[in-house]
Amino acid sequence: MIKIYHNSRCSKSREGLKVLENSGKKFEVVNYLEDIPTKDELRNVISCLDIKPINLVRKSEAIWKEKFKNSPLTDEELIDEELIDAMITYPKLIERPIIINGNSAVIGRPASNINSLLK
Repeated sequence: MIKIYHNSRCSKSREGLKVLENSGKKFEVVNYLEDIPTKDELRNVISCLDIKPINLVRKSEAIWKEKFKNSPLTDEELIDEELIDAMITYPKLIERPIIINGNSAVIGRPASNINSLLK
C-alpha cells in the first residue's frame, strides 16, 4: 500500500496528498509530527529513498539552525545515526512529503515526483 508521510500545515505536503487523492489509489496517511517514526521506520524510509540521512533534513528549519548548523560539526561530519536521532527528536526536520510505494519512495517536492510511484 502507498504511504505518505504528511504535515497538514505544509502546502507542499497538501499538494502531494492531493496527487494521491486524485490518483484513485488506496493510501495511508502518516501525520509524522504526531505519529513520529521509529528509528527503524526512518532508516527504512531513507533506504527506500536511496539517500543519505542528511538529504532528508530540512536545513531551513529553525531547529536545524539553532541546534545543528552552528555545531562544530559540519554536515559531512554528522554521522548518520546522529542525524536519524535528531529527526526523531525533532520531526519537523524531516523533509516532506515522503511517499512510499513498496520498496520505492520519493520526496514529493515537486508534487510531480509522486507520479513515478503511481504507475
